[in-house]
Amino acid sequence: MYRILFACLFIAAFSSAAKAQSVTGILQDANDNSPVPNATIKLASADSSSRVFSSVSNNKGSFTFINVPAGNYTFTATSIGYATVAKMISVDANTNNLGVIAIAKGAKTLQAVIVNGAPPPVKQNNDTLDYAASQFKVNPDATSEDLIKKMPGITVDKSGTVTAQGETVKKVTVDGRDFFGDDATATLRNLPAEIIDKIQVFDKLSDQAQLTGFDDGNTTKAINIVTKKDMRTGNFGRVFAGYGTDNRYSGGGNVSFFNNARRISLVGLVNNVNQQNFSSQDLLGITSSGNRGGGGRRGGGGGGNFRGGDQSNFTVGQQNGISKTNAFGINYSDAWGKNIDVTGSYFFNNSNTSNNQALNQQNIITKDSSNYYDENTISDNKNYNNRANVRLTYRIDSSNSILVTSSLNFQNNNSINFVHGVNYSDVNKQNIISLTDNDINSNFHGNNLSNLVLFRHAFSKRGRSISLGISNSSSDKVGDNYLTAVNTYYKSTTVTDSLRQLSNQQNHNNKYSFNLVYTEPVGKRGQLQVNYNPSFSNNNADQETFNYDDGSAKYSLLDTSLSNKFNNTYNTQNTGITFRRGDRDNMIAAGVSYQYSELKSDQVFPQVSHIDNSYSNILGNVFSRFKLSSKSNLRIIYRGSVSAPSVTQLQNVINNSNQFFYSTGNPDLQQQYTHNIITRYNYTNSVKGQSFFANIFFQTINNYVANATYTASKDSALSRTITLFKGSQISKPVNLNGYISARSFFTFGLPIKFLKSNLNWNAGIGYAKQPGLINDVSNISNSYNYNFGAVLSSNISEYVDFNLSYSGNINTVKNTLQPTLNNNYFTQSAGISANLLTKRGLFFNNDLSNEYYKGLAGGYNTNYWLWNIAVGQKFLKNQVGELKLSVFDLLKQNKSITRNVTESYIQDVQNQVLQQYFMLTFTYKLKTFGKGKPNNTQEDHEFRRFGGPGGPPFGGGGHGGPSL
Repeated sequence: MYRILFACLFIAAFSSAAKAQSVTGILQDANDNSPVPNATIKLASADSSSRVFSSVSNNKGSFTFINVPAGNYTFTATSIGYATVAKMISVDANTNNLGVIAIAKGAKTLQAVIVNGAPPPVKQNNDTLDYAASQFKVNPDATSEDLIKKMPGITVDKSGTVTAQGETVKKVTVDGRDFFGDDATATLRNLPAEIIDKIQVFDKLSDQAQLTGFDDGNTTKAINIVTKKDMRTGNFGRVFAGYGTDNRYSGGGNVSFFNNARRISLVGLVNNVNQQNFSSQDLLGITSSGNRGGGGRRGGGGGGNFRGGDQSNFTVGQQNGISKTNAFGINYSDAWGKNIDVTGSYFFNNSNTSNNQALNQQNIITKDSSNYYDENTISDNKNYNNRANVRLTYRIDSSNSILVTSSLNFQNNNSINFVHGVNYSDVNKQNIISLTDNDINSNFHGNNLSNLVLFRHAFSKRGRSISLGISNSSSDKVGDNYLTAVNTYYKSTTVTDSLRQLSNQQNHNNKYSFNLVYTEPVGKRGQLQVNYNPSFSNNNADQETFNYDDGSAKYSLLDTSLSNKFNNTYNTQNTGITFRRGDRDNMIAAGVSYQYSELKSDQVFPQVSHIDNSYSNILGNVFSRFKLSSKSNLRIIYRGSVSAPSVTQLQNVINNSNQFFYSTGNPDLQQQYTHNIITRYNYTNSVKGQSFFANIFFQTINNYVANATYTASKDSALSRTITLFKGSQISKPVNLNGYISARSFFTFGLPIKFLKSNLNWNAGIGYAKQPGLINDVSNISNSYNYNFGAVLSSNISEYVDFNLSYSGNINTVKNTLQPTLNNNYFTQSAGISANLLTKRGLFFNNDLSNEYYKGLAGGYNTNYWLWNIAVGQKFLKNQVGELKLSVFDLLKQNKSITRNVTESYIQDVQNQVLQQYFMLTFTYKLKTFGKGKPNNTQEDHEFRRFGGPGGPPFGGGGHGGPSL
């Protein structure tokens, strides 16, 4: 009863009778698409009733069931010479055409000898790629992350970021359900590979698009993990503890309790060796604030860059610096009866990171001059994250449904930075312009709340529906920043300038939006969608800066030149129409929308000003999908969009946290207009085990928010209290046209049978044209990237697992203002890993990689090896215990090298990293599985129930991923 009361807090009851209807489809040969006649086809009810409907396909392969009530059914098709097709389907007011169903040639039975073919490694299933987990061999203790690394077209970097077919994976679900919210890292690093049946990669529709079933191409890359049916009831996990040299320690574990639909998972981690099994949301922008001693608000994008070494700047995985981590998480999902599903999770994450960073930077000043900047930063950063989310779906009846999602995040950050920087006028760094010593102490906290309620009603006419989405989000950022600086300027006479100040900052953002969508069928294969989407956002930014008063020994002297109170609103009215024609195999949708936007900015302190801009835009969208053959398909997507500048980009208050690199906002910024084109081609040959993926991404931006940078040739007054000394710099965001970004991704996978291994080749080309202003002169940075690589992964057995990998990057940067700074640099990474295990439990792990950099600034070019080794023994009954001795960075060569290239500077950065340590670790494995009691929430069709890739979660009848 309490569950129904809980659900009623979010929903209003609607009801309508479920009507019986006809269900049709076509059965075709999977190899040549020829019709399969005289096949026996059945629909068996998946609920407690025993309803069974039978049909026989005609000469064209067509079949029909009549008077089928709404509900969940097991569909089976059998024919002589073919394998049996079995899948779960949902029948409702919008589902009466199952489309084309492929049936493969079956194994022959001779004299009681059954020949069963192994499933293909990769299979194209409409819009979804299905990877059979059994065809990719990993060790018994492997995680989901270890498994998907072996699959063609999927890569996982050392930070835990997953890329599939050239796109970052934004969502990972388990059996169609959220698992640890949107945290892909937590899912992949805590779910064992042994429970996985297959991996599905697909383009996930938005929640509202899933409701309407209208696929308009507005998708995100997602992965769904399908578990083995016999492992959906039981308990599994592991706990571990280790201690090593230099007081290194690591402990934690995970445990999951699966009981059909009800699933509870607990994860925890404590260590001081930079390990992280969660992603950590950065609400405050602390970890992405840039490299210039904590200062430098950049207006535009980052240009060409690469990150090398075993470390990265992501908030998970092997981070820059040396980090202590304390983390805990819990995930819960369940089916409250037949109509209500709920998932929720909570995370706590605390990290304490110490770092020593060295930076070398060349700044473009004019067409024939530059200056040079070296910086060393010693930092200590304490970060606390709490986040919770919940998702509830209620299928009121076959025609009405409600989805409610909510998330709440908190972050608290305390950081201390000691910055020493030197400005030089010459490349040999003999002539010092100025030097600075900054102490920066910051304490910030913030929160982020978002909610979404979606209601959908499906009419009795197939394809006719109406849905309403209401969402709101709010965020707060509040904190203090203490700055103590001593600057020395070398001129005809040496000038020393000191500064002590306190800045109080408050930012508040609030947004409400509504989305009303109506769909109407047009003819047999067409559908029309009309939408209306208004949104209203309000942003407030308040900064007060006080100088230190020696007389009162307090920060009491208000500096109006560094203080600002700023309000910004951005309201839009968007209405559009889209027409779609086709079926699952061949479809095209084209639409146009009109958007009226108002961007208003009000400064109330220190001066009063008002800016009121309005825009009228026509936005187009096209989405097409073509089935070129039974093995290949092509998708082309175009979308136009507009976006407003952020309140921090608009607020014209000076950031002086590094007095050599000031930055400020620009209240005159206009909104950006973006054009995106995506082309995807997929080819899979299930018989030969081959796969080929090609993706091309192209983007242009009008009114691109770029940077205008000015370097002082002589001392200049910026305000009453701020002087821009010779050689120092100030930047602000401006709107410029001409931004272009294009990149491609190609990968080809095939089995190497004589090695019992899989070989995956990949390559790509990237180009970025980034405009900027340097001392009021236009500069265009053209960046070119050529990348290529290969991975050979073993598929021998769970006892022998190895990987050979290579990746290379050629980067070329050309500037129109100063061609002498045109730059070429090259990076490559090669590695070999091997995990060997005997049946008696003795194992050996080896991971050796080489990182090579060429073309960077002096002292940053490097060639080093990172070698990790472990040896251990499994023991106890069923080998559930394990004792392992490991060494990280055996050769003491680990490094972190980063290059960042923009239109105004070239920057090389080296960070402190974790180096050699030995550790002894004990691990205990938990594993208990039972058959359980099958029910309608346990089978594959539960993907649909929980909004998974099997289609709309509430019977929208559209596309969205695999058909199970």
